[in-house]
Amino acid sequence: MELNLSKSVLRAWKPGDEQSLVRHANSRNVWRNLRDAFPHPYTLADAKRWIETANPTTPITNFAIVVDGAAVGAIGLVLKEDVFRRSAEIGYWLGEEFWGRGIVTEAVRAVTDYAFATFDLCRVYAGVFEWNPASMRVLEKAGYEFECRMKKSVTKDGETIDELIYAVVC
Repeated sequence: MELNLSKSVLRAWKPGDEQSLVRHANSRNVWRNLRDAFPHPYTLADAKRWIETANPTTPITNFAIVVDGAAVGAIGLVLKEDVFRRSAEIGYWLGEEFWGRGIVTEAVRAVTDYAFATFDLCRVYAGVFEWNPASMRVLEKAGYEFECRMKKSVTKDGETIDELIYAVVC
């Protein structure tokens, strides 16, 4: 499964992506905007573990963002269960040297379309830490709407901050 976009290709993670993954994921600035499950420093062992476990199901839910043949970021869906079964959370990150090029905005649009076409969903949403206005702009440009501010709901990097929720519904 590949999604060929104008600025990148979205595809499943595969063996051989490890070195590029470490190179782009091992950044404090990337880590600071993600959940604590994303390690820092990001090691080769972390990359191997991720590539082994990233796509346990079909259809896939975790994509490498590939630019010029190298995996430089990630975007994926967490399909919700129980009463939330028609919702999915979207998450993404991109290596710093690729920030500001519209790569993630295009990827968010594509994966959102893929999510609605592939799964029985009526809602895709994302949470953004209050100190990350660039990610808020990505979501807004991709058609997501601001829904709410969850005050003091996230503790990251020694600070307790707000999380902003953005969503697309159909």
